[in-house]
Amino acid sequence: MPTTPDSQPYASASQRSLTLIATGVVLALLYFGKDVLVPIILALILALLMAPFVRLLQKMRLGHAYAVMIAVLLLATIATGLMMVIGSQIVHLAESLPQYERTVQAKLQLLHDLTIARLEAMRGEAGKVINAFGANGSAGQVPQTQVAPPYANAVDVSVFASPWNAIRSVLSSLWSPLETAGIVLVVLVFVLLEYESLRDRFIRAIGGTDLRATTVAINDAGERLSRFFVSQFSVNVGVGLAIWLGLAVVGLPNALLWGALTAVLRFVPYVGVWLAALLAALLAAAVTPGWTLLLLTLGLFVIVEVLVSQLVEPQLYGHATGLSPLAVVVSAIFWSWLWGPMGLVLSTPLTLCMVVVGRHVRAFTLLGILLGDTPALTLPQRFYQRALSGDADEIIASARIFLRQRSFARYCDTVLLPALQLAQTDLAQKAISPEQLVKARTAVIRVIESLGREAPSQPRWRRRTSVLDDDNLAHYLRQQRENVAGRWQGPLAVAPGSIVLCIGSGNRYDDVATEILVRILRDLRIDARHVSMQDVEDFQAEDHPEATPNAVSMIHIVNAAGAGGWVSGEAVAREIRKRFAEVVITAVLLPHLLETQEPSQLGADIDRVAQSFEQAAQFTIEKFA
Repeated sequence: MPTTPDSQPYASASQRSLTLIATGVVLALLYFGKDVLVPIILALILALLMAPFVRLLQKMRLGHAYAVMIAVLLLATIATGLMMVIGSQIVHLAESLPQYERTVQAKLQLLHDLTIARLEAMRGEAGKVINAFGANGSAGQVPQTQVAPPYANAVDVSVFASPWNAIRSVLSSLWSPLETAGIVLVVLVFVLLEYESLRDRFIRAIGGTDLRATTVAINDAGERLSRFFVSQFSVNVGVGLAIWLGLAVVGLPNALLWGALTAVLRFVPYVGVWLAALLAALLAAAVTPGWTLLLLTLGLFVIVEVLVSQLVEPQLYGHATGLSPLAVVVSAIFWSWLWGPMGLVLSTPLTLCMVVVGRHVRAFTLLGILLGDTPALTLPQRFYQRALSGDADEIIASARIFLRQRSFARYCDTVLLPALQLAQTDLAQKAISPEQLVKARTAVIRVIESLGREAPSQPRWRRRTSVLDDDNLAHYLRQQRENVAGRWQGPLAVAPGSIVLCIGSGNRYDDVATEILVRILRDLRIDARHVSMQDVEDFQAEDHPEATPNAVSMIHIVNAAGAGGWVSGEAVAREIRKRFAEVVITAVLLPHLLETQEPSQLGADIDRVAQSFEQAAQFTIEKFA
């Protein structure tokens, strides 16, 4: 049965309902199945990381099963050793806690005296003043002094458990992680044993007949995850070593524990290292009566973390994950809400996998756009979108950032001209409303005026009406120059060969591109002037005794309509050659959107061909060098 236009809204509403239901079902499965999914996903991620090591062992002529067992045993040994170090340090710390009871009590009492006691004293003085104002006829009465009980200002300090109770508590709390670790190791062994088979099944299930795209996606995910985790592991181990050595130097007990804890917790994005710093600072506050050790501990964490995050990490892997910072934060919140602390640790690799899938699988493109660090819009698209919104200030700010490293000509080639061509396409299709057209025209004029060296002749509030009335951008921008420098856009008595003329090849879009080229050249302090063939005829027909003979040395004929629009440009070139026999004539053939080919025949009147504003500017600079 064919779909009628009336049934389309109902179909779209039904599709949205199915999408919402499917999303709810997936979230429910993720939440209630976390006890099963977390070990499996962790094992899959570890398999991606360990597969290259397994292949390396196989190249050493070890069997596949033996290579898998050696790799898993090595991983288990490293993890067990780390846990034993942390556990022994925790036991030693638990045995030492009773020694710090008096120091903790003294510091809590000091904090109480500096905060709560002072607030209570201030409240008592304020009460006396209020009672003095309200005591009418009660001056002879002796006020009743309330005696606080001896335990009012005492600080309640918890009683420290015995070492055996601490060990029992630690073991009970570690039982669940140990159980999860055992499941992960078992699943990891079978995943590595069937790694190739699982990859083939995944390609068949996801990619179907498009084996190339799916293979690229899997390789990309493996490379990104491996590069990210190897870099992160190296950095975290280095941070742990630095914290261990630094705390040992300043004299904090159990420095090895805090170094190992920092290395482990730093896998938790953003908050892990500061959690380790908080725990170490609490111990530093309990060890010595003063505050020097606490300040040194916090200072060490701050210095190490700032140096690593600002200097080491950007150089080592920077944005190698391909994730936007906001995506990392949001994913950490989302996965920790679903799966708790383990979800917080797995949030970055899970999000990275989704971004890679979104980049290579068309059905999940939205994930790559929302979570990746690739800009959602190109620079021309951003320019055009901001122009339609009338947001010229943001365009100018973005352009000034671009111009810090590149030239004005390059900006016009890569951003301004493609954006104007996008607008030209929408205008031809009548896809722009009159209000949007007014906003875009005004924004483009402001941008061009702001980026060039030429200052407008009138303030913005006086120019607004004329901007809206004149729909020819090139005519308006040229008129601004004529208002300042006269009809011929500058003096006529100039040095011989110092003027460059720029002429459009036939339509108003060529005129806009010509005006842009003029401003590029004038920004380079070249006396460029925007004229038409009618202007040339009028100038030669009039009498200008002050004009310098042979003042023009170069003429640019600008075509912005692509290779197919050069027919009128050829006629302009012939007419120019008749009037200026000795000048250098350059055909500036600007690409139209994705078109870059040259016209088949340019004619004998053209001396040089430029295919961009930047190339035309370079030719001009070479002429005047």
